[in-house]
Amino acid sequence: MKAFVFPGQGSQYCGMAKDIYENYPEARTLMDRANEILGYRITDIMFHGSGEDLRQTRYTQPAIFLHSISVATLLGSNRSGMTAGHSLGEYTALCYAGAMHFDDAIQIVAKRGELMQNAGTLNPGTMAAIIGMSDEALENLLAETRSSGIVQAANVNSPGQVVISGDIEAVRKAVQLAPSMGARTVKELVVSGAFHSPLMKPAEEELKTSLDEITINDSRIPVCMNVVAQPVTSADEIRKNLVLQLTSPVRWAQSITAMIAGGITSFTEIGPQKVLQGLIKRIDRSVTIDGVDSAGQIAQQLSA
Repeated sequence: MKAFVFPGQGSQYCGMAKDIYENYPEARTLMDRANEILGYRITDIMFHGSGEDLRQTRYTQPAIFLHSISVATLLGSNRSGMTAGHSLGEYTALCYAGAMHFDDAIQIVAKRGELMQNAGTLNPGTMAAIIGMSDEALENLLAETRSSGIVQAANVNSPGQVVISGDIEAVRKAVQLAPSMGARTVKELVVSGAFHSPLMKPAEEELKTSLDEITINDSRIPVCMNVVAQPVTSADEIRKNLVLQLTSPVRWAQSITAMIAGGITSFTEIGPQKVLQGLIKRIDRSVTIDGVDSAGQIAQQLSA
């Protein structure tokens, strides 16, 4: 059984989805609809904006969502038996699975981006990637640095690859200590806030209010959600998990493992770049992995 998976923040690039817009009228209609709903031309930022523009969370999130859902829509709804998305990508997965209408999804994604960017201004924080530490060593590292502020695992991406998030002082202390505690590679990330940590709390209540204003349906296929790392179809559970996701870790490695246990043998990353393909390869090399990012790759999939 195949699963579509959808990338999150960090996979954007200048010129993203431009060839899809130019070659597929159905995608062009969808992207023009997004411009209309958002009240500005997100496509101009995607196609012609600078890297700095695309790194602004309020633009990054709708841009990646729009690229990914355009590809998924062109490929059709019958090609995936289960789905998942990494952080922001979870909204694309839910839209693809029929839990959200496109109009609601693009609005809530844009709202989420604004709220997260604002929370990052209100509660300044940062994130860092840590590679090569055991789970026990990571826990010891976090315990050692919590005296300097909030810090927690934010993204459990694959075995030995974790992103931490929290107060600037605490995260930078962890970056300093990690090599001596077993980390192979440590790198502070260029982000506008401490995503998936308690520092996102100011965004949580407003996101809940916005989610309460839109219709969420039971999903057509299971969505393996970040917070619980289990397949979910219930609208009530989806709504609850989306709120918790802002301040909770993205349990990506556990989610992929759960999907494989549920019968998935093949993963296709839908949207910009190849980040998830690399992570899944490190989680389980026995599965088949590919990706669809460009107009050419869409044509290949449709003719297969």
